[in-house]
Amino acid sequence: QVQLVESGGGLVQAGGSLRLSCADSGRTFSALHMGWFRQAPGKEREFVAAILRSGGGTEHADFVKGRFTISRDNAKNTVYLQMNSLKPDDTAVYYCAADPSIFRPRVSVRLDDYRYWGQGTQVTVSA
Repeated sequence: QVQLVESGGGLVQAGGSLRLSCADSGRTFSALHMGWFRQAPGKEREFVAAILRSGGGTEHADFVKGRFTISRDNAKNTVYLQMNSLKPDDTAVYYCAADPSIFRPRVSVRLDDYRYWGQGTQVTVSA
């Protein structure tokens, strides 16, 4: 069973940094592609970043490239999102998600491809 728990959110000033973590209590973490998504008030949930089950490939949304970095540690069943140079527009609830497909050679940016979701962690960036 996949159970995802995010942590690391909080309030930060513009230009600051945060590191989000998402831990999976199950035993299949290394078989899962992992992703980060976010949802701001009144907006749809959107893709932020994703990483292959092996950690060998990543994808980042254009609006975070150069600022955010996704990584994972399969020995710790944890995926991370390092967020630097934060902007007020980055304010949102951030969710980690797991894609269990064994037939997908690349990470997906589609919400529907992710079967398991965490409860989310709030990130607030003040101006």
